[in-house]
Amino acid sequence: MSAAPSESNLDPKIAARLKRDADGLVAAIAQQYDTGEVLMLAWMNDEALHRTLTTGRATYWSRSRQEFWVKGESSGHQQWVKSVALDCDKDAILIKVDQVGGACHTGDRTCFDADVLDAAVGERPAGQS
Repeated sequence: MSAAPSESNLDPKIAARLKRDADGLVAAIAQQYDTGEVLMLAWMNDEALHRTLTTGRATYWSRSRQEFWVKGESSGHQQWVKSVALDCDKDAILIKVDQVGGACHTGDRTCFDADVLDAAVGERPAGQS
């Protein structure tokens, strides 16, 4: 896989805060703004983040196609940005969106409902808050 293009219009103060992988990318998690539903994980380079911050439409970097893609541009399943935040390590982005239609490329509402794994369910000890 080749690296994403590095030329960007992203504010240098924001760019300086990002911790990118070897390909210049940061994980981006899309979440439905009003329900908290986790919709998908994609990747952003600096320019994709700049476009997301300035257009109000979620824009990602496609690692397979090596190009930018605006969510819903071809499918109609759009993501309208409500807020964008960096995590505490600055290596992941949380984009709260208003999702129109399915977020997953399969057409499902979320990318995380098709392959649920069996897992032990933990319980918080009594008295811990």
